[in-house]
Amino acid sequence: MYKIGVVGPVKSVERIIELAYEIEQDMEFIPYIYSFATETKNIVETHNQDVDFWLFSGYIPYKIASQTKISQDKLAHIIFSESAVYKGFLEQSYKMKKFIESVSIDFISSPAQMVSEGLTEIEKNVKKMYVKEFDAAIDPKELFDFHYELWQEGKIDFAFTCYPSVDEELKKMGVPSYWVSPTKTEIYHTVQLFTEKIKTSYYKETQIGAVMLEIKDFDSLKERMKQGYRIQYLELRVKENLLQLCEQIDGSLIEEGNGRYTIFSTRGAIEGQIHFIKEKMYQLSIEMEAKVTAGIGFAQTVFNAELNAHRALRQTKGNESIDIVMIQDDGTIIESVGNSEELTYSYRADDPNILEKLKKGNVSIKAYTRIQALVQKMSWKHFTTKDLASQLQMSERNAQRIVADLCSVGLAEICGEELQHTRGRPIKMYQLVM
Repeated sequence: MYKIGVVGPVKSVERIIELAYEIEQDMEFIPYIYSFATETKNIVETHNQDVDFWLFSGYIPYKIASQTKISQDKLAHIIFSESAVYKGFLEQSYKMKKFIESVSIDFISSPAQMVSEGLTEIEKNVKKMYVKEFDAAIDPKELFDFHYELWQEGKIDFAFTCYPSVDEELKKMGVPSYWVSPTKTEIYHTVQLFTEKIKTSYYKETQIGAVMLEIKDFDSLKERMKQGYRIQYLELRVKENLLQLCEQIDGSLIEEGNGRYTIFSTRGAIEGQIHFIKEKMYQLSIEMEAKVTAGIGFAQTVFNAELNAHRALRQTKGNESIDIVMIQDDGTIIESVGNSEELTYSYRADDPNILEKLKKGNVSIKAYTRIQALVQKMSWKHFTTKDLASQLQMSERNAQRIVADLCSVGLAEICGEELQHTRGRPIKMYQLVM
């Protein structure tokens, strides 16, 4: 059973937990109450080991928690839209038996777009509206002073605030105010999405993973060794390094022979130790004086995980600059895992129109999706075949052939020319046709 810490003011937390148990009974929701949002940092750092995930009552505590060292994947917050502001106007207008004409409103800077759009609509229907935009680091007293000064000057007849403590203080001073909080529907929707995300992450992390490592040109390496025992000593050191890796990811080691080894573990353990895997590969490459590459595969079964690892390892052979390739169960391929050059694409496509064109142009799905991923990653509005060749580690002739084939079936087109500094024909510029 997952434990979820719910952080916020007492009224919000009670409301969230009540609705959460209507949606999900297989998870435990633990309340963590604060009087001031600034207490959030201490709460999450003190109790992070006690829970699996954190759910915050709003963006303010979420923003504070996101500035700690806790993984962003563990954090979520209730999202509220302009409907919460409309709800406040309706409720207070009904209680006061008149429409609110002069009002002060505060709202957090981000995510502000949705709220600001709602305020624009409200502003059309009130005589005067005073707005204060703030960030998570603000002192609540500053918000209180903003509303209270306007009230004392007789400029407003009502105040709307995102801070429950500010709402309470304003009420104590006799200022009619309303705490803008998420609606029941918004809480329900957010909690439902969050619990589904948690379940998905559980199934994802418990998938079987295979890490297949290979010492390149192992046969040549053995031939270079003049003493027969030297290669055996090296193999023992390789095993020592790999056993340390196994211990780190709670895996089991299989020696396949000829410089190839496979480690089986879970997806969560492997993904969490990519840095350590790269470190061990670097150590092995120094020990063996040879390049070490790895293919990582994930799937629901051992057979498919190993199959994906084989495919991934095979891709490292075609590109000397890539050391780790990962293939996930959904067909997603990640090259240069853990590096700044990391590139994600798929060898599958589900658009029948694109599939038909690729077949007609004799272009592989992998080649097309790889180019597509690179264009998106680099934010290229246009590119040359030289750009593709350089980034994808292929010959320019091969890049020219692929792009020409894509143009022939309408998946790419010429969009201009680039003049060379030296003599010669202008270089054609292309763009993908989406």
